[in-house]
Amino acid sequence: MRASVTAYIALGANLGDPAANLLQALDDIAAIPGVLLVKRSSLYRSAPLAASGPDYVNAVAEIQTILSAPALLAALQRLEQLAGRQRPSHNAPRTLDLDLLIYGDASMVSETLVIPHPRLTERAFVLLPLAEIAPQRVTAAQLQAVRGQAIERL
Repeated sequence: MRASVTAYIALGANLGDPAANLLQALDDIAAIPGVLLVKRSSLYRSAPLAASGPDYVNAVAEIQTILSAPALLAALQRLEQLAGRQRPSHNAPRTLDLDLLIYGDASMVSETLVIPHPRLTERAFVLLPLAEIAPQRVTAAQLQAVRGQAIERL
């Protein structure tokens, strides 16, 4: 049996009812076999970054899991598909986006998965909700670096 690992997942949506999509996704994440939802951040609204479309609603979840990182990613991608996620272009508006940010202390690079997430420290919509539930994972310098990005807690 695999030991339990603490992982962090970023959630985002800007199509349909984004807040409802995120709340449903949190319930769906908690229902994945081998996953325990430990904490979730508040919901935040942010303008699209390097993209177009309506504002996003974002959050971060802390989980405990016995799934491997690739198996967890596959489960998250299934949830995106069930939520109607389309991938017409890079950074296209979406009904649901689930990114595996951190998986324990792992560092991993494959064709399908990079851990920690490569843009984790560049995005206020990830850092602020992460700092809310896991302040030890975010530095003051990282928060300062994204200070100019528009974001508000809902």
